[in-house]
Amino acid sequence: MAVPGDFAHIPIVDIAGLRSGDADARARVAQALGTAAREVGFLYVTGHGLDPALIDGLLRASERFFALPLAEKMKVYIGNSTNHRGYVPEGEEGFYGNPADIKEAYDLSIDLAHDDPDYVAGNPFLGPNQWPPLPGFAEAVSAYYQAIFALGLDLLDGFAIALGEEPAVFRAHVTKPPSQLRLVHYPFNPTAEDRLGIGAHTDYEVFTLLLATKPGLEVMNGAGTWIDAPPVPGAFIVNVGDMLETWTNGEFVATSHRVRKVKEERYSFPLFFNVDYHTHVAPLPRFVKDGQPMRVGLSAGEHLFAQTAQTFNYLRRKLEAGEIKLPEGALGLSSFGQEARQKTA
Repeated sequence: MAVPGDFAHIPIVDIAGLRSGDADARARVAQALGTAAREVGFLYVTGHGLDPALIDGLLRASERFFALPLAEKMKVYIGNSTNHRGYVPEGEEGFYGNPADIKEAYDLSIDLAHDDPDYVAGNPFLGPNQWPPLPGFAEAVSAYYQAIFALGLDLLDGFAIALGEEPAVFRAHVTKPPSQLRLVHYPFNPTAEDRLGIGAHTDYEVFTLLLATKPGLEVMNGAGTWIDAPPVPGAFIVNVGDMLETWTNGEFVATSHRVRKVKEERYSFPLFFNVDYHTHVAPLPRFVKDGQPMRVGLSAGEHLFAQTAQTFNYLRRKLEAGEIKLPEGALGLSSFGQEARQKTA
């Protein structure tokens, strides 16, 4: 089992070779991805080929949406949906009893029809998006979603190769995944106190692809020290999530991270890349070894639901009212990553 080191910086990996027909180039990139995932759990990726115009369109659309009056944004309040889509006002979510996160967001995922069988059956993460009636918003955001999801598929293949597996070992579980894109806005506050924008946590999915406009992100290293992870021009930040840590039995580490409050206005666009809702995620055979503890298998969707329900106020209210319940065996928050290891050391 890998133990993350006392790293002081986040590595940069050029992933252009993943889209190459050159097997050696793909192998070199995969090796670099694997090293970063084992030793840090976070990395910057360049050479991704994403059209800058799509990024600019996403940013412009986000600026227009968050500039709307609160009453307009609340018309697509996430608590009005049954599949966790829509506007997240400031104070709606928080981690571990910390003060409410100082941010607002808009959440979306794969946009399915209203008659999609999973949506009709009541799946808590699949179905249509709750789009605001803002001209061009859905088009710009959807175009970015499709491009960043395609990049996620390339990275998924790269991680599989890094583990000595065929890409199909993960790809087979990506047919209709609840991979969520968040548009997150941290408002300008010249008198900002030294508070967190998002409390320390790991990400609940396979991995995350993040684009941010300003500093603020911090990553916990193996010694429990917080390391800055500022934006790097032309790069995305990638971090290992709970599912990849489980599949590798801890070989890859879901790194604890947080966002500190900064004075500058800041936008953050994470894609939480996930596998299909009902995927059972358990350590791959190559990581099951005599004398080594084996991670408990998880349902990807149920884990996502349990963690989300413990974070969002509208879902916590439903839990308290008995309208919903956590899946049997649901883990508490902060059950993965370096922070969890620090607590049990």
